[in-house]
Amino acid sequence: MRVVALVESEDHVCCRYRLAAFRDAFARAGHALHFQPLPRGPLGRLTIGRDLAAADAVIVQRKLLPRWAIALLRRRVRRLIFDYDDAVWLRDSYSPRGFDDPKRLARFRAVVAAADVVVAGNTFLAGEARQYTDPSRVLVIPTCVEPGKYPARAWSDLSAAGPHQPLRLVWVGSHSTLRGLERFAPTLAAIGRALPGTRLKLVCDRFLTIPDLTVDECPWHGDTEAAEIAAADVGIGWVPDDPWSRGKCGLKLLQYHAAGLPVVANPVGVQAEIVRDGETGFLATTSEEWVAAVARLAADPYLRDRLGHAGRLQVEERYSVAAGAAAWLAALDRVRPENAAA
Repeated sequence: MRVVALVESEDHVCCRYRLAAFRDAFARAGHALHFQPLPRGPLGRLTIGRDLAAADAVIVQRKLLPRWAIALLRRRVRRLIFDYDDAVWLRDSYSPRGFDDPKRLARFRAVVAAADVVVAGNTFLAGEARQYTDPSRVLVIPTCVEPGKYPARAWSDLSAAGPHQPLRLVWVGSHSTLRGLERFAPTLAAIGRALPGTRLKLVCDRFLTIPDLTVDECPWHGDTEAAEIAAADVGIGWVPDDPWSRGKCGLKLLQYHAAGLPVVANPVGVQAEIVRDGETGFLATTSEEWVAAVARLAADPYLRDRLGHAGRLQVEERYSVAAGAAAWLAALDRVRPENAAA
């Protein structure tokens, strides 16, 4: 099959992790995956799908197009797939206008109803889509990472670490998600006061200062991101407890686990699924719980290794590129010309 994905850009994090990562697997299965930028503006959108008549399937990734543009695209392409990894029918956690947005919801309903297959990044997202189409058309394919890109920590490094070595926390993200960490700064400061010497590495394109906690600024680069994460001891993930955050797909937690790190996170959305409390890390809600979880990991490098190893195994089994590719190939099989309903 010839599959064309309409994306914001090939470099966008959503495209890299949710589609481009599977290109080789698609090719091995006999599918050719191509990327095209989504047309911009009303004039550009008038042409949407005009050059895609030869494609066996077209994927619209994440973008909510006007209903008339979706109608045009639906008439011009053979099979339509919608892929998304955020609660795109809502405004985000930081909008001063609140979460509800009738225009976004109307566009979301339109693309979901028009699609032959809807691919959601988690069960919360899938549940919303199933209200507007045949539920059997909606599949859950988590965001996936390639564990082989993350250097697992050697046992010799672990055995050299004593309980009194300063703990190295790590957080990875972009300036948009850094706003969440700013809200979480009081708890991070409490960790710094309770555990002197603890450091927080920020792998990001912007940085912030946290009282009582040393912050190591690490500018994000695609070719060094995995190694920078793996060089830390514990990954942290905090998101606001709200509808937008319940739609997040936990990419940073998967990156930490792929690097063999235990994770401390608050139990919101998929974070409560990825972090199995006491098995791959710890779930914490209050500042006191966060301090206690980090202190426990700081005191016991062997506990960190055990939890981190379990996290990496979970990624390999459920959230790896290999696992995601198998799910995507099954989705494509649904829209093969010989399998799709007329």
